[in-house]
Amino acid sequence: MGAKTILCYGDSLTWGSDPATGGRHPKACRWPDVLAAGLGSKVEVITDGLRGRTTAYDEYLSDSDRNGARTLPTALYTHAPLDLVILVLGTNDMKPHIAGTAIAAMQGMRRLVHIVRNHVPGPDMPKPKVLVVSPPPLCKTEDVFTAEMFKGGIEHSIHLAKLYAQVANEQKCEFFDGGSAAKTSPIDGVHLDDANTVKLGEALVPIVKKMLG
Repeated sequence: MGAKTILCYGDSLTWGSDPATGGRHPKACRWPDVLAAGLGSKVEVITDGLRGRTTAYDEYLSDSDRNGARTLPTALYTHAPLDLVILVLGTNDMKPHIAGTAIAAMQGMRRLVHIVRNHVPGPDMPKPKVLVVSPPPLCKTEDVFTAEMFKGGIEHSIHLAKLYAQVANEQKCEFFDGGSAAKTSPIDGVHLDDANTVKLGEALVPIVKKMLG
């Protein structure tokens, strides 16, 4: 495997939010860093995780731009050349005031794949491969704040894997069901504890190795 560069583009699951503390997991427990360790020194893994980021929808209460479709072109140009882009978004789309449905997240993910395919910074740069990862479904929680913020989201989030697989098939890119490797924590019903974010990174290693060749 020659020198390769991967962009992990996501939200708080990629950033490494710890449901137990509200802070950030140590680097060794964040899935992009676990992936990097599994791939070895000849692969650079870039983490671009923004808490609250959506696939393609505005969040008017935030002081940062959380619309993933609007900021993705900048990330692609900033980190070019890229060999692979891993897209892990959709959880925040489940908020009723954002979009609130799995179909909306599917449409947003389709838009993100199109952006990767059509924003190549230079004629001599490779067109990155795309890996679509569905985030683990939301789960029940006693945390009233997040339960209300994502009200109705559990039912919709369980459909993300099926819908994202359809997008990947139609767009001829790769797909992985994040919920097959990791489960969200009942502490807040949204984020991954340290063991589960490690599991997600480990599960992606063989898939990414195959994609990079």
